Amino acid sequence: MNFIFISPNFPHNYWQFCARLRDCGVNVLGLGDAPYDELEAPLKAALTEYCRVDSLEDYGQVYRGVAGFASRYGKPDWIESMNEYWLEQDARLRDDFNVTTGIRSDRIGRIKEKSRMKRVYLEAGIPTARQHRISTREAGREFVGRVGYPVIVKPDVGVGATHTWKLENDAALEAFYDRLPEQPYVMEEFIEGEICSYDAVVDSRCEPLFESMTVWPPVMDIVNRDLDLMYYTCPTVPETLRALGRRTVKAFGVDRRFVHLEFFRLTKARKGLGEAGDFAALEVNMRPAGGFTTDMMNFAHSTDVYQIYADMVTFDRRSKPEGPHFWCVYASRKDGHVYRRSHEEILARYGKALVMQEEMPPMNWPQMGRYMYTARLDSLAEAEAFIRFVQE
Repeated sequence: MNFIFISPNFPHNYWQFCARLRDCGVNVLGLGDAPYDELEAPLKAALTEYCRVDSLEDYGQVYRGVAGFASRYGKPDWIESMNEYWLEQDARLRDDFNVTTGIRSDRIGRIKEKSRMKRVYLEAGIPTARQHRISTREAGREFVGRVGYPVIVKPDVGVGATHTWKLENDAALEAFYDRLPEQPYVMEEFIEGEICSYDAVVDSRCEPLFESMTVWPPVMDIVNRDLDLMYYTCPTVPETLRALGRRTVKAFGVDRRFVHLEFFRLTKARKGLGEAGDFAALEVNMRPAGGFTTDMMNFAHSTDVYQIYADMVTFDRRSKPEGPHFWCVYASRKDGHVYRRSHEEILARYGKALVMQEEMPPMNWPQMGRYMYTARLDSLAEAEAFIRFVQE
């Protein structure tokens, strides 16, 4: 089996996908823009071959790289990047090389465009916030008249919370239209709730081989207000979220991949969506959760999601069991903030509970902070105390 992994060096912990696939007997063929000498040793050991291109933005170079692999190893069986930014290019490559294990271009729109996602939710009867695809100023005013302030405006196609804002009054609405971006935008009613993700590895029948839940803060506030990021992976998945997650996977018809589906858990009742504690769909991401969340899932569930993914690719089943379950919590620090406790105090207090601690790549600092501490703990109360200790 030939698995072409696009940009296998980012994030750097994704070498583990390559290693588990290699252990299952797969030819893992890496294609990226990083020089080979800069790849980490475990990634080099996992790759059958690596092809460097000057730019992954240049489709011609990427196409020729894939074609070169095909000439040397035979037709590709899989082409994946595991990265939101490259999903459309992944789909185009699958079209051109007739790779059927993944999303093709005819289906990529409804998982990339938030306006098309919304239609899938509505057709499947999945609760979701009301949305307006931004057109005229008058249409925007009419939408706000129906849903009330605040509203969220964000790119129809976008990653994370980049260029996303909360509009709280008429003045903010008018200012937004005065500087209306050229790219398509959507406007959504604001939902009071916490963001919970349903994360899963699904097989060829759209059935989950692994499921997990992570609770996130509003990343828009982290970026726009320069706050410290904290989030945690939970030991269990509520049955209501499990059912909605599985229903969403079936509605979008996705199979044989890692999925990261975002939902609101309402903190107060909302007409048309539900009562406090109910879940409402936010958006879908057909790739693993970002950062070190895959590792946090491993620590929370005492398992190996990289192996579960490799089992799905090679055998369409799962062999790796789960063990004891924990709360795995991430807390970060940013430059320019003054903290009450030193790095040494954190290590002294939580050294035995810490499972990861390192400096993040510069491109992740606005969202994920420069320095991160991740701990495995027995209760939510302990997780919240850890966050306060690190970030106070």
